Amino acid sequence: MVNWPDYIVSDKGVLTGKPSIQGTRLSVELIMGRLANGWSEQDIFDSYPKLTREALNAVYAYAFELMQENLLTPYIPQRA
Repeated sequence: MVNWPDYIVSDKGVLTGKPSIQGTRLSVELIMGRLANGWSEQDIFDSYPKLTREALNAVYAYAFELMQENLLTPYIPQRA
């Protein structure tokens, strides 16, 4: 697994401190939102050509670790 801290940073001077990909203004939230809205990885690479495969994998690893640590819990609405 990629070592996400090598790629994901939080700087109050960039995107108000949202976790983002180092050296970019691409937040983890933006990338995950694109994927959630049906973008493929190729769509993301085409739209953000400086993004590397390793950086995208770091986004996944970051989200995975948050879920493992119960810092990010998916909301699943109950059906009536």
